[in-house]
Amino acid sequence: MTKQEKNEVIELLKGKFSQYNNFYITDTESLTVAQVGKLRGVCFSKQVEMKVAKNTLIRKALEGIDAEKYAGVYDSLHKVTALMFSENPKDPAVIISSFRKENNNERPVLKAAFINGDVFVGDNQLKALTQIKTKNELIGEIIGLLQSPIQRVLGALENKDNAKKAEPAPAEAPVVEAVAPIEEAPVAEAAPEAPTADAAPESPNAEA
Repeated sequence: MTKQEKNEVIELLKGKFSQYNNFYITDTESLTVAQVGKLRGVCFSKQVEMKVAKNTLIRKALEGIDAEKYAGVYDSLHKVTALMFSENPKDPAVIISSFRKENNNERPVLKAAFINGDVFVGDNQLKALTQIKTKNELIGEIIGLLQSPIQRVLGALENKDNAKKAEPAPAEAPVVEAVAPIEEAPVAEAAPEAPTADAAPESPNAEA
């Protein structure tokens, strides 16, 4: 590779490092040409850019942007290196993990990952990176937490309304018609008996 070609690669890498806040440094040394091609295809389908470059050129590109900012990844630049650039911080981790399972292989190996300014070094970080929350996922969780109290209140009100509808109507007490009290008829007093003829007083002129 000529000096001009090296400079072109460095400028290309600088453009990618400036464009993406997330990139992975992987080791693809033991993969076959066919496997590397397959890995590229998977990355392309997930909108992850994969670039293979020499470690010296990668380091020069990083140092040309901000030597101190990327200092944590320099020790990972050894052996064969394939870079994965992604807008989504966990997509490369998911791709690597899935690729290993499908091919019953331990490659590619994660050497380091640069995620929004934080550096994760070592293959043992892969599982944690597959579970990292994206910005959209975090926003969704926050919205869900904010809506949760309102939903609980609405749910409680709805359950209360449903319970009222389900309650049987109270049975009406039988209407008892008022019965007027029966007044006893007054007992008629016996009329005085008329005097009989025997009891009539004698007339003073009765004697002849």
